Amino acid sequence: MILINLLPHREAARKRRKEQFMVYAALAAVAGAALSALIHTTVQAQVDAQRARNVYLQDETKKLEEQIKDIAGLQSEIASLKARQAAVENLQSDRNTPVHLLDELVTKLPDGVYLVSMKQENQTVQLVGVAQSQERVSELLRNLNASQWLTRPELVEIVSTVQSISPREQRRVSNFTVRAGINRAEPSAEAGKAPVQPQG
Repeated sequence: MILINLLPHREAARKRRKEQFMVYAALAAVAGAALSALIHTTVQAQVDAQRARNVYLQDETKKLEEQIKDIAGLQSEIASLKARQAAVENLQSDRNTPVHLLDELVTKLPDGVYLVSMKQENQTVQLVGVAQSQERVSELLRNLNASQWLTRPELVEIVSTVQSISPREQRRVSNFTVRAGINRAEPSAEAGKAPVQPQG
């Protein structure tokens, strides 16, 4: 027996496919929305975590900056204290220098050489005087070169002039300027002990 289907099977199949498509589309939309929500939540959580890390890092950076300021202040205080200590040590070592210097000049000045002035600046002394001749100045330089308290003597200027001794008598003399370095004594160094040679 032959069965003939007189119902519109093509339209029913098309309707079924359409309904399946709508179901699949709805499921895909729901899955897409869920996936988007999951991605958004994950990204937002990462952003929040990064923001929290940034805030933490900023707070720690501020703390470190304050510590750095404190350290810089301590370093400046240490430098100031070292400068004071160096000044005190220099004063301690230089307190007897004028005595040693005058004592040394008394022994090193040759006959016929007279000092007019003596000026000390830091570790340098400038001697201005009058000598009977240029040979006396050369002898003074040799004596100062052998001194334990003076170093590197150098002749700055020498000028020959005529000096009146009396209305009828005149004598040719040499006005000179000599510069020399001063050897700094150790704080414990006293008379009779050799001073410390300056560096350089």
